[in-house]
Amino acid sequence: MLSLAGLILSGVVVILFVADLAAAFPFQRVSVAADIGFILAGLLVGYLSWSINARAKA
Repeated sequence: MLSLAGLILSGVVVILFVADLAAAFPFQRVSVAADIGFILAGLLVGYLSWSINARAKA
């Protein structure tokens, strides 16, 4: 259950920072490096959550 919450929240983080990188919304693209860092971190957490969730079902 907790891995599913991590997967959902990481998806929200990735969507927010991709939107900021693409359209300067909602954070007015203050730092491109921070946007890329948060996108990568969100993808990493999403992958880890996905793999833990798949392992728990097996």
